[in-house]
Amino acid sequence: MALENKVNGNNTSDGLIVSFGEMLIDFVPTMSGVSLAEAPGFLKAPGGAPANVAIAVARLGGRSAFVGKLGDDEFGHMLAGILKENGVTSEGILFDKGARTALAFVTLRSDGEREFMFYRNPSADMLLTDSELNLELIRKAKIFHYGSISLITEPCRSAHIHAMKVAKDAGALLSYDPNLRLPLWPSAQEAREQIMSIWEKADIVKVSDNELEFLTGCETLDDEVALSLWHPGMKLLLVTLGEQGCKYYTKDFKGAVDPFVVKAVDTTGAGDAFVGALLSKIVDDQSVIEDETRLRELLKFANACGAITTTKKGAIPALPTVLEALKLFKGE
Repeated sequence: MALENKVNGNNTSDGLIVSFGEMLIDFVPTMSGVSLAEAPGFLKAPGGAPANVAIAVARLGGRSAFVGKLGDDEFGHMLAGILKENGVTSEGILFDKGARTALAFVTLRSDGEREFMFYRNPSADMLLTDSELNLELIRKAKIFHYGSISLITEPCRSAHIHAMKVAKDAGALLSYDPNLRLPLWPSAQEAREQIMSIWEKADIVKVSDNELEFLTGCETLDDEVALSLWHPGMKLLLVTLGEQGCKYYTKDFKGAVDPFVVKAVDTTGAGDAFVGALLSKIVDDQSVIEDETRLRELLKFANACGAITTTKKGAIPALPTVLEALKLFKGE
């Protein structure tokens, strides 16, 4: 297969993928299926969806950079170090002396799903301004990837919108994963409005089944509901379905790709691993999006990356290497 040939051979990518947004510390209970109050202890795990994607890309042999702001504190410098250790370009990282690095306590229910409690009032990532952006780095992006958490408050919202425009004007493909975290928003209505406010700018959008239901208000998640989110400039819409795989939609075709069955311990970061795998494989050849056979193969690989990430606690520690992903991909 073409994908196997690529990942078995020289897997280094030329195209740069820039992720914009938040990076934080997830505190994950050492015991699953308990409330935060009942947890006997917590495992410190680096996270934040855009940063997870940047590291996922780098682990799979791609070139990635992270643009965002951390606290000028021990956690912030630790996170910057983790990005560098994983081969992520750090030129876009800033440190704020007046605000802390964000923290999130993540409860793992008995079914492996998550509940969040955030400490960011405000955290450093929320204070990034457009004048602080490394525009030279952003202009180098072949793909510019982002979420919606950076849209919640100013000044970061304006920085986000400015960075998107700069990347788009420089010819980048825009990739959007809303990564809905309702507890962070003033209201569900505000979340929906702001998430949709930049919807039509994106070339690629990835939503989860829960996000699709939230954004459309429809409990029946069929093709018609998914395609209600389509816009004329979109190249690819993806709906991840957890343990049921994913669905894909382009202007010419649509379909579903089966999942890999694994023993899930923690679903944190699975969607980010999926996105990182997808972006790392299309950054140098966007024609994959228009070839259904190749796209299905790529999405099978992305499903494998997402599945592997659920087998360990925390996001970044669980993100797979190429060899780990290929082993599951090929059924070894």
